[in-house]
Amino acid sequence: MDKTRKIKRILISQPTLEGAGVHLRRGFGFREVPMFDPFLMFDDFRQDDPAKYLPGFPWHPHRGIETITYMLRGSAEHGDSMGNSGVIGPGDVQWMTAGRGVIHQEMPKGGADGRMGGFQLWANLPASQKMMDPRYRDVKRADIPEAALPGGVTARVICGAVGKTRGPVRDIVIDPEYIDVAMPPRAEFIHPTTPGHTVLAYVFEGEGCFSDEPGLSSIDVEPASYFDLERRPFLGDTSVILFGDGGRIKVTTMDSSVRFLLMSGRPLGEPVAWRGPIVMNTQEELQTAFREYRAGTFIKHPKAG
Repeated sequence: MDKTRKIKRILISQPTLEGAGVHLRRGFGFREVPMFDPFLMFDDFRQDDPAKYLPGFPWHPHRGIETITYMLRGSAEHGDSMGNSGVIGPGDVQWMTAGRGVIHQEMPKGGADGRMGGFQLWANLPASQKMMDPRYRDVKRADIPEAALPGGVTARVICGAVGKTRGPVRDIVIDPEYIDVAMPPRAEFIHPTTPGHTVLAYVFEGEGCFSDEPGLSSIDVEPASYFDLERRPFLGDTSVILFGDGGRIKVTTMDSSVRFLLMSGRPLGEPVAWRGPIVMNTQEELQTAFREYRAGTFIKHPKAG
């Protein structure tokens, strides 16, 4: 299947509060399940006011998912109940597989100018891997390769491949791609995609055209009042674009540059039982997880021998 993917749905990330009072924008979440399968949630936490991010995300549990944090500016200090700790800075990525259970905290810090920002994506784990051993992959900016493409287009490849450039994060269950694409004005980006995989983009600078269609009037847009659908096929900052099926995507720019995250993964097609930071397959599994958390038996240490 080599047809170009059309836009299936557009959402605009919406302001929300999380953690101890962090102001962020949610691209999609609980009510969009299973539309973005295998992805569960996407947050844009760019902020210029320290009072809106310094409260952070104090100690909380995760089970059954992976969290992917990509910093643009400032930093985030993290630590967990197993003694792991570290800091991710501008351009760094943390790919955390919670598996059978992690209790951790994430505390954002601003840069010298007080600004902080980045993104967090939640990816689901299949039932067969929900209780796998937790692991962290901290990837530094210098270890993320950048592909230089025709027309001045660049792509930082965190996971997946652009041409012969492969990202450092590999061996992930859902076979994902996670790519930071920057395009100058009057450029074109064509990228092959795996048919059947979920493919989406999040625009965070400038604007670009993500469809060959002349207008967007037949596309499900939320909130609908945001766009003049017949005259504005170009999508800008805070737009979430979910593509239909196909073998490639095509993005073009006119007078503006654009920068966006391109994400894709293999759908799981499994039941989702979700409450707060824990995502399982059944309500019984959820009840077990929270019962263990209250009892202090949530963390499963490896057996000796």
